[in-house]
Amino acid sequence: MSTPLPQDVIIDILARVPRCNYPRLSLVSKHFGSLIASPKLYAGRPWAKPNETFVLGPVLYAIRSLLRCTEHCLYVVLHNRETGGDHRWYILRQKNKDNPRVVLIPSPPVAQLDASYVAMGSKIYVFDKRYQYRNTNSKKVMVVLNTETQTWEPMMTMPETMVYYTWPSSCVMMDGKMYLRCSNKTFVYDPKENRWETDEKLDFWMNPCVVADVMYCYDSDGNVLIMYDPKQRRWGKVRGLEEFLAETKSCSTFSWTGIVGYGGKLALFFPKEGVTREIWCAEISLERQEGEGTWGKVEWCHQVMVARNFDVNKCVAVMV
Repeated sequence: MSTPLPQDVIIDILARVPRCNYPRLSLVSKHFGSLIASPKLYAGRPWAKPNETFVLGPVLYAIRSLLRCTEHCLYVVLHNRETGGDHRWYILRQKNKDNPRVVLIPSPPVAQLDASYVAMGSKIYVFDKRYQYRNTNSKKVMVVLNTETQTWEPMMTMPETMVYYTWPSSCVMMDGKMYLRCSNKTFVYDPKENRWETDEKLDFWMNPCVVADVMYCYDSDGNVLIMYDPKQRRWGKVRGLEEFLAETKSCSTFSWTGIVGYGGKLALFFPKEGVTREIWCAEISLERQEGEGTWGKVEWCHQVMVARNFDVNKCVAVMV
């Protein structure tokens, strides 16, 4: 795509466009994609607003931190049942809370079949079961997506003690540590110390997320949201969501699995089936009440896309 406008003029124009439109603009052409990834674009945004919503990954995090305009970005991976292995990455566009939408972005160049994901800061760690399955010859099994630059960092080598376990079905970050559930074992990774250990108290959780260093996950058998406090080392139930969970479970033959900690709240993605198949998103605030445990409140719940043959695979929130 060619344009008679000088590049500096194009950058100045793009810098004035709301960042929530960057995902779509990056798909217009390779030239636009490279400009949106350029540091010049962000240097040209001295008026950046702290509450301006959702930027596509390539951002100079240090500059944005100085401007105090870092924010939570929500990524979701959708699986196309019709094409089999087709996984697509989207980012939630929430310029108008009454009409939120997910926007397609370029997918990372890495296998995603049966993958597990966990976010730490502005990075997303991806574990793909095809990299390792009871195979002592395969050690480099964890790749890291830097959402600031949209680049993949070198694979990390995992400990020999994990070789004989099936690869993570779930993983989360709590208190600066990474928790991975492999078969009936939970491995804990401390990135600061580069040390691995195990935690027997967490050997049965599935598809969790973390808010304020507390783990939340959906119990499909009881149709409840449960929580685990690592400081008290005990499980509990989130109250106040019984009616909402009953409604979401009855609207589809597929239970929702898209749950993520998002700016101190929970974001849930779930399908609705009717004349058309839809993907919905709900935002839930959490409140701890003395002597009464934790209560959840649905802040908003809207359709974000017409899904056709798509299922929710995974959603990840990052700070950029």
